Amino acid sequence: MVTSSKTKTGKHLSQNCYLTGGILNGYCLDMKNFTIKTGLAIISIVLLLSPLASCGRSVKQWNSPPEMVIDTSKTYTAVFDTSFGTFRVELWADKAPQTVNSFVFLANENFFDGLTFHRIIQNFMIQGGNPQPYNYEVGTIQGPGYTFDDELSNVGSYDPGVIAMANSGPNTNGSQFFICTGNAAYTLEPKYTQFGKVLSVDDMAIVNKIAAVDVELVIIGTSYEFSKPVKPPVINHVTIEVR
Repeated sequence: MVTSSKTKTGKHLSQNCYLTGGILNGYCLDMKNFTIKTGLAIISIVLLLSPLASCGRSVKQWNSPPEMVIDTSKTYTAVFDTSFGTFRVELWADKAPQTVNSFVFLANENFFDGLTFHRIIQNFMIQGGNPQPYNYEVGTIQGPGYTFDDELSNVGSYDPGVIAMANSGPNTNGSQFFICTGNAAYTLEPKYTQFGKVLSVDDMAIVNKIAAVDVELVIIGTSYEFSKPVKPPVINHVTIEVR
């Protein structure tokens, strides 16, 4: 069960930032000094929490998940103001209340302000919500400082526009999320909590613009993927509308 004790503001953390190369799941790649031979690249469709790098950003952390404050009978919409434009996501408070509650809490705390979509695979998904992306070292703090359980009883197919939680295993949800953008997402197993969907065709057009940015090669274990944005799209702010 997800802890429902009162959330307490924890410490603010910062770490040195490494601006060269890319990283995912604890492995690094220096793009300036790396040469890949033809035929060695393997695309990995695994959604993992990315390790930490603050680039001098103060990272707000909490000791436990927030208290349940949303009303599941109401409709919640997340309005993403990004460097590529604004798009809206309907949040499924009735299907994934703990997840939506956490997302709403973090948005209202301005947690997502200035973060990027740090992992992008055009025919798969765009991933964001990591407060400290792209470091050669794995940090000690991930996401918001707390984790909460999966909500998988209502998981359907990972259609384009569906927003779901990225994780590093069962019941390790934090702040990282992904929005499905293509057919590769249909191959995902139903182990990522879905908590909403992009509202309209116009909103999805902005998501698709983000998904189409130029990306570089990164390494994940023994596999490689082109997923590190050359110029990461920025989340300026997420506003929560309630009706």
